[in-house]
Amino acid sequence: MPDNNRTIDDIVSLAKRRGFVFPSSEIYGGFAGVYDYGPYGTELAHNLKSAWWRQMVGERSDIVGLNSAIFMNPKVWQSSGHTAGFSDPLVECKRCHARERADHLLESISVFADEKMSEEEIGRLFESHKKDIVCGTCGESDFTGVKLFNLLVSSNLGNFTGEKKDDVYLRGETAQGIYVNFKNVSDTMHMKLPFGIAQIGKAFRNEITPRQYILRTREFEQMEMQYFTSPETDMDEFEKLKEYRFNALLSLGLKKENLRWKKHDNLVFYAKEAFDIEYNYPSFGWKELEGIHARGDYDLSVHQNGSGADLSYFDEESGKRFIPHVVESSIGVGRLFLAILSDAYVEEEVRGEKRIVLKLDKRLAPVRIAILPLSKKEELIRGAMGVYKKLKSAHMCAYDDTQSIGKRYRRQDEIGTPYCITYDFDSINDFAVTVRERDSMAQERVKIDELEEYFREKFVP
Repeated sequence: MPDNNRTIDDIVSLAKRRGFVFPSSEIYGGFAGVYDYGPYGTELAHNLKSAWWRQMVGERSDIVGLNSAIFMNPKVWQSSGHTAGFSDPLVECKRCHARERADHLLESISVFADEKMSEEEIGRLFESHKKDIVCGTCGESDFTGVKLFNLLVSSNLGNFTGEKKDDVYLRGETAQGIYVNFKNVSDTMHMKLPFGIAQIGKAFRNEITPRQYILRTREFEQMEMQYFTSPETDMDEFEKLKEYRFNALLSLGLKKENLRWKKHDNLVFYAKEAFDIEYNYPSFGWKELEGIHARGDYDLSVHQNGSGADLSYFDEESGKRFIPHVVESSIGVGRLFLAILSDAYVEEEVRGEKRIVLKLDKRLAPVRIAILPLSKKEELIRGAMGVYKKLKSAHMCAYDDTQSIGKRYRRQDEIGTPYCITYDFDSINDFAVTVRERDSMAQERVKIDELEEYFREKFVP
């Protein structure tokens, strides 16, 4: 029977053992808040990004794609408010000088600080509970006051003199690249409201205490879509986007019982509404997976004011000119990756032995088909390689002839491979192979000449 009481340690162990996620710079002791995606992790992440792109761009005529630069004019971040307000609350232990996020320390004693709180507000909250908070490093309860720490990562790009000049930043989010290209996209693509611009790209944040594995890192990928609407229709589009994105996550195989909505209680001054889709991560509990926000006309307004460019939109039907409102969807690739792994991870007993299997949606699996010769006999290897070459142009395939066939099945189960093909001695004469299905472990004999059509039907989008 399946055992779904998985912990984050189970997921981390599998991810390392099977080449999904590695600590960055591991041979030098690692680097906090940064991870590398291994061969299978790269494939899974690619499939997740492709699925998101298909949902947000490929299947919709009202959304187009963009790939904006990581570096932008520093004035972009000044106008957006990031240089002044993109901050986390920092405290320092007076005994060991370890630095921590005040809101995380409060969370450890079940006191929750809203991210929209000012420095003074969270400072008062921290001070009122300080006697109950202990340093995670030395165990003492002696902290400095709360000070906001800006998360933007600065760079010396273009500075060849060493002299202090205006900072250039690695982008803290991908959305600003969309806003500053609104007019370019609108003009060149002849888009009419409502329409969206989608983007997948790296972002960087100088996190004070990166933690919880790939849930909170200093370098990460975002999948964001900014949907531009008229002032009259933005909340209708907001509700449509909420439903669309929730169903999109379910379509990837996430279990509905592990997803929930959380309404933001305290909104920033310009926001009209904000909800998060939370996922119940193993060991971590309910954490934000995706944000759906109604941002009003704030974003285009501040960039119009900061740049002097006209970012208004003229609606021919109404004869009105206005600054479009924005409805936003934002999800981290790493957070979705971890949710998908967590939901797919299953331990079950098979003939008295424990089997670990990743029951991934077969469209997302890093390897779709594994070809396994029964043994290393030359005639079996030759035949199995022929099957591999036959299928690899249409599907991501793996060839594996190391260890016993049973151990190879278990290895492919942990990778999440939906189908394994065994080429045995009978295959030489009957020109057929045994196809094993991952979840049920059922096997059937299929003619080699029929394999392409067989799998074409198995992987119908």
